[in-house]
Amino acid sequence: MSESAVRPAADVFAVLSEARRVWAVAAVHGEAARLAALHRALEPRFLHGDRLVYCGNLIGQGPDSAGAIDEALRLRRRLLARPGMEAADFAFLRGGQEEMFQKLLTLHYAVNPPEVFDWMARQGVNATLASYGESAETLRHTFRLGAQSIARWTVAMRERIRAHPGHEEFFGALRRAAFTADRKLLFVNAGIDGARPLDSQGDAFWWGGTGFNALEAPFESFRLLVRGYDRGRGGVAVGNFKASLDGGCGFGGALNAACFVSTGEAVEWIEA
Repeated sequence: MSESAVRPAADVFAVLSEARRVWAVAAVHGEAARLAALHRALEPRFLHGDRLVYCGNLIGQGPDSAGAIDEALRLRRRLLARPGMEAADFAFLRGGQEEMFQKLLTLHYAVNPPEVFDWMARQGVNATLASYGESAETLRHTFRLGAQSIARWTVAMRERIRAHPGHEEFFGALRRAAFTADRKLLFVNAGIDGARPLDSQGDAFWWGGTGFNALEAPFESFRLLVRGYDRGRGGVAVGNFKASLDGGCGFGGALNAACFVSTGEAVEWIEA
């Protein structure tokens, strides 16, 4: 099955059915070469009944965001070729970087596009732009030409994305969170609000890191809550009911992936 088989889903969550184990990949932040190294270790360990979740922030900060998407789609294609694997056995989560990049494509609707972009640039969206052959300087010049020029820029930027097979579909298929069908394992980008139910989290999944840190008990029925990105860069931490996998990839640190079973135990670990 090709990358074009990734399609937008009606549901905002990825439900991983009949999962024997679930691999979770932490925030990659555009480190395509590091992701390829992690995949070389992960692929031979990926067993029948395993599922795979990329926990958001696949892009941004690092040197090759477009290449990181390509690498993730390549592994997905290879694993889908195995007997019994289905498209629903994989999930790509929306992180803050993906959210910002998609908002960038609607800048012509913003009240103050330069101000919005300056905030995004401080968060690392420039690196994603560069990976598609565009620059912050070009966009800032466009701002001075008015709303119609900004709208034309967003159209041209979407064409740059379409020039990379599977990328438009990738952005269209991002999910807010993923969980196993037995509701034992829950995977998010950065956090969660413990005071709100799962279907009312909104953008807490990618902006709610402090809520994750504040959790003092399991969230709903889930035995383990796993996040891939820690904005506070507190390092890897695996506890009784929550796990943070972020080793600082994109900021000079390692890229991690862990394999979990329904009891909440991490049975395999890869660092690249």
